Amino acid sequence: MIPFSGGISLLLNFITSANALLVVSLWALGFAAASFLFGIITGDYSWIDRMWSVLPVCFAIYYAVRSGAPAPRAAAVLITIWGIRLTFNFARKGGYKGEEDYRWVYLRKKITNPVLWQLFNLVFICLFQTGLFALFTYPVYALTIYSALNIPVLFWVFCAIGFLFICFEFIADQQQWNFHSAKKSAFEKKDYPSKYSSDVKNGFLSRGLFSLCRHPNYFGELGFWWVIWLSAFVFTRDPAGSGIFGAVILSFIFLGSTILTESITSSKYPEYKNYKKKTVSAIIPWFIRK
Repeated sequence: MIPFSGGISLLLNFITSANALLVVSLWALGFAAASFLFGIITGDYSWIDRMWSVLPVCFAIYYAVRSGAPAPRAAAVLITIWGIRLTFNFARKGGYKGEEDYRWVYLRKKITNPVLWQLFNLVFICLFQTGLFALFTYPVYALTIYSALNIPVLFWVFCAIGFLFICFEFIADQQQWNFHSAKKSAFEKKDYPSKYSSDVKNGFLSRGLFSLCRHPNYFGELGFWWVIWLSAFVFTRDPAGSGIFGAVILSFIFLGSTILTESITSSKYPEYKNYKKKTVSAIIPWFIRK
């Protein structure tokens, strides 16, 4: 039997010497298993949601530390800023207080068979999503492979664009937070800003960035991770080798999430269908249709 200290030593040796992608993959698998068990024990299936802003940051920092090169470090810093923004917004909405994601509540009512639900929980909520974390942070791993090369100017351009996408998301987050604060005040019979009066009556936000597209947060999120891939692509010139699969799959996930959330919102707020007709796109910002 290996002593405790010997086991720790073997683990540290594995973390520091094994292939970094293998370590991250096992790391993701372990969190997927833990989330699945916690879901069964607590009946709360949002454990992975609470990791969305944390695990990708940890993966990126791990790659950067293992590499020690400037490009992976720059990407890790950018992803850390992204994670801080998302963690802050998720926390202030009560995401870490045990409130389950409304989409899982909705889907659990649709998937009434408990065996099928646990299968969905294991495959999609846990395994698929933690695997997705590893996929869309794969470009940082690709950067570690090509870190000996000179850094192209385009890499820094894409880093700057990535930061702008984070700022875009922050503005969308704040606008949504201000609206929901006004909505809450109106519900409690208190005063609220008059500019939100029509939106509060309709039940959803349609001003600011939300007048250009229905989901500006999704646009900022997808734009950020596509830029992270592009920052690796300028080194590799190989779409697959730089990890395009993560950004592609993430785009399909957001498309599916848009369809699901909008079906729920439309059932709650009748005016939402008219709002959908006024905007050119669900995700990509554009001018309002006449």
